[in-house]
Amino acid sequence: MSASRTELFAHLDGLGIRHETVSHRPVFTVEEGRDIKAALPGGHTKNLFLKDRKGQVFLVTALAETEIRLNRLHRPLGSARLSFGPEALLLDTLGVQPGSVTALALLNDTGGRVRFVLDAALLEWPVVYSHPLLNDATTGIAPADLVRFAESTGHPPRLIDFTLLLDDEDATQ
Repeated sequence: MSASRTELFAHLDGLGIRHETVSHRPVFTVEEGRDIKAALPGGHTKNLFLKDRKGQVFLVTALAETEIRLNRLHRPLGSARLSFGPEALLLDTLGVQPGSVTALALLNDTGGRVRFVLDAALLEWPVVYSHPLLNDATTGIAPADLVRFAESTGHPPRLIDFTLLLDDEDATQ
């Protein structure tokens, strides 16, 4: 069963994590929310729900502007090649719909199936913004608190510097 936004905020409050949420129209892509992001200075996230052919499931939370090369990401993760996970698996593991994928949905993965991958670039911002389980609002928290939240749900993040994957030109791709 999926947590409600109220339950999410209670979990953050229980951890002593300061959070601020702004309601807005539903936003399904990074591009659709450009005007909202402009009004909220900080590091805005994009999220990719991925799986490999061996059944491993990953949530990648990255800075909205970060370029992610899926054809190279599997190497540092020690996984098979990655592809986008199906909607049914997303609902089953994170309890959110496409367009609402967020690191805050790790609260719903009580079975610990999802491996959390966090863009190291997000740690450089004073505030990191994510959807609070639905895409009709944006919640800001400190990056260290995002890590602490993930750890509290049993999902310690694997930090990845995605810029290193851009420079790795090899002939095996």
